[in-house]
Formats: sequence, C-alpha cells, structure tokens
Amino acid sequence: MRLAHSLAPTLLLLAAAACSPRARPLTGTPTPRRVPLAELPPVHRKIVFRWDYSQPELRVRGEGVARIAPPDSARLDFFVNGQGTGHALLVGDEIRLQSGQDAMRDFLPPAPLLWAALGRLHVPAASDTTVRVDSDTLRIDIGHEPGWRATFFDEQLRRLELIDGGRIPQWVARPAAGPIRYEQPRLRRTLQLTISRDDTVPGFDASIWR
Repeated sequence: MRLAHSLAPTLLLLAAAACSPRARPLTGTPTPRRVPLAELPPVHRKIVFRWDYSQPELRVRGEGVARIAPPDSARLDFFVNGQGTGHALLVGDEIRLQSGQDAMRDFLPPAPLLWAALGRLHVPAASDTTVRVDSDTLRIDIGHEPGWRATFFDEQLRRLELIDGGRIPQWVARPAAGPIRYEQPRLRRTLQLTISRDDTVPGFDASIWR
C-alpha cells in the first residue's frame, strides 16, 4: 500500500501526459520561403466576442471585448451577465492581471497562444526554424524542447501549437470561419471565442492600460 501511495503522483503525471496528442513529424516539402510576418494590422481595433470556458465540473460563458493597439498591446475584458469578471493586459511577452485575479491564469492561454488567438505570431526567438509547404499550407517549427508549430493558410495564421516532450499540451486554432478555440487537453480545459464584431476605432483612453 505504501508503494502504491508513493507511485500515485507519478502515475497521475504519466496519465496526464498521455492525454496530450503526440506531435507528428512536420509534413510538406522543405522550402526557403520566409516566415509570414503575422503582425497586428496598424490600426486600433475593438473586437466584441462571446466566450465559453469549460473544465471538469465547471462551465462559464459570457460576453467579452478585446481592444487591440499595435504593435504589441491588447486588453481583454470578460463579462458574465453584464458584470465584469476580470480583464487581462497583454503587453509584449507578458500577461498582466489585476490584484486578486491570479486565477485567470488558469483560464487564459500563455502569452504566445493568446497572441495567436488575435492573429499575431509572437513566440520566443530560436535559431532552429524549419519551414515546409504543402499546397496552400505553410507549416513552421520554431525552437525545440519546448518548441512551437505554426500553421499558415494563404499567409494567415490558422494554428499555433506548443510542442514539449514530443507532445502537444496546448494549442490555439483560428479557422477561416467559426470560433477561435484554445485547448489544454491534459487538464481538459477549453476556451472558445466567437467574434461578433471587429471594428476599427480612432484609439483608446490611456486609462485602460492601468
């Protein structure tokens, strides 16, 4: 019984890892094509969306607003029944939360995947980058252990995956039509964003960044 008890944490970790899909070898033909820039458009944007978050024994949904200021700043607000539940500032490589809102880190993707949800490719720099093309699809592996796999279709970022230990523990998918989806299968967490409006605006008051 003591042996079983001591092995339990290890077995749980192994079981959790097994829930993450394996990263398959990069497919397509090697190509010298450049990595698409995938930066934010040079305009201020206000995006209105519906969100739906789930994990075991919990599901929450509501409305949200993303205010995006290029080249590297965004604020995301999440509401339930018209009431603010919290907001996150995404600035460069960092997600900033208000005091008392640390639980939102479980709710949100890490910064590179959150940027990918907004259409921007921003991952840690790495010297080992592999680019392969398959018809209109461009797949790029950046870095190693951990690394990132970006998928582009017609120069548009459609998917970003974190690859760690030969598996994909987290990813964001941005289909041409339909909701943006973040998944963390190991913990059975998903966050889905369905955009209802995407407007260009003159700018934002400086107070929203505090």
